[in-house]
Amino acid sequence: MKKEKEEDAPKRQAIREQIDENLRRVYTATLNEELPDRFKDLLAQLKSKAGATEGGAE
Repeated sequence: MKKEKEEDAPKRQAIREQIDENLRRVYTATLNEELPDRFKDLLAQLKSKAGATEGGAE
């Protein structure tokens, strides 16, 4: 039984490495995506409200 586990170790390691590579690929692709226009609009609205709040507090 112990011998089977030792033989499976390289297979498990290869699977882990493949999973790591796939996760890195997806993460990198996501980072390189452009923000949707709707999201940019929402961020601009939040930024303008935050600026108005800070400007009014002074």
